[in-house]
Formats: sequence, structure tokens, C-alpha cells
Amino acid sequence: MSYEVLDSKTTYCGKIVKVTVDTLRMPDGKEALRETVIRGKNAAAVLPLDADGKFIFVRQYRHAFQEMLLEIPAGILEDGEAPEVGAKRELAEETGKLAQELTFICELYPTVGYCTEKICLYFAQNLTDCVQCLDADEFVEIERYTPEEALEMIQKGEIKDAKTVAAIFSFFAYSSRQKV
Repeated sequence: MSYEVLDSKTTYCGKIVKVTVDTLRMPDGKEALRETVIRGKNAAAVLPLDADGKFIFVRQYRHAFQEMLLEIPAGILEDGEAPEVGAKRELAEETGKLAQELTFICELYPTVGYCTEKICLYFAQNLTDCVQCLDADEFVEIERYTPEEALEMIQKGEIKDAKTVAAIFSFFAYSSRQKV
């Protein structure tokens, strides 16, 4: 199928995102409008498993939903930063843990209908302590749950964040094939 962009207008340009409205020619020849939220930088996220067999999560306020959400550590990659380096950095900054072992899960597009955001997901194991170093506008609570508790929390609607849900499900799929 062929789609042709006939026109593109930037309607908003902020610190983290830009919004465009594109006029497309669809495969049937008709025109349609598409709004796209463009993320200037990609992100990395990590599902850490501690020595007690518990996942380490951060609970933080997400203004779009006006809720404190439980998530895996994650953040925007710095200019030129490799995703695995960003994942390790975010883990250390948000939880005070260093990953001695990092395993790539996948790259995912969390909101394909309107946003260009890409997130690389990782598992982290063999954690050691370091100094937690939150951003000035970052306030998080650290929580730990077993994989089974986390899965139950998804089913109860207590974990709603897409990257976190994907990482937990991936853990169960991965661990059923090999020892994690």
C-alpha cells in the first residue's frame, strides 16, 4: 500500500515533543489528516531483579493521568548514548542500583497510533548498590514485588504502564525458556 504525505504542519513544539498535522493521500486516493507526536529522543527502560528474586519498581506521578504509577526505571537517552548505557544510567539514578548483567528484551513502540516514541527494554540482574541521583524534578518511591505479585498487579489494574507490562510479560516468556 502506498501513502503519500501531501502536507505537514508543525502545530506545537515543546521541550520534549513536537506535534505535526499531516495531510496524507491514502491508498484509495482519498485524503486524510493524521496528527503525530514526535519524540526528539528515544528512551531505555530496565526491569531489575534483585538478589531476593523481586523486581524493583519506581512509583512516580504522571501528570497525563494525574496518578502515581508503578513503573520500571526508564528515561530519555542522552545525545549519542547507546540504549544499554542509558538503561544502566537510569537504573542507577532512579534506584541506586548498578546492573552487572543486562539482557536486551526488545525495542517497542508504545503508542503507534500517533507517537514516534521508541523504547529499548532490558532485564537487569546481579545488582550492586550505588548512590541514587534523581533529576531535580523527579520524585520516586521504590517498591519491590515478586514476579508473581507483579503479574497479579497487572491483572488487578495496579500496573498500567505499557513498557512495564511488556517487560513483566517478557520476563515470564524468557524465564520459561531459560533460567533467569
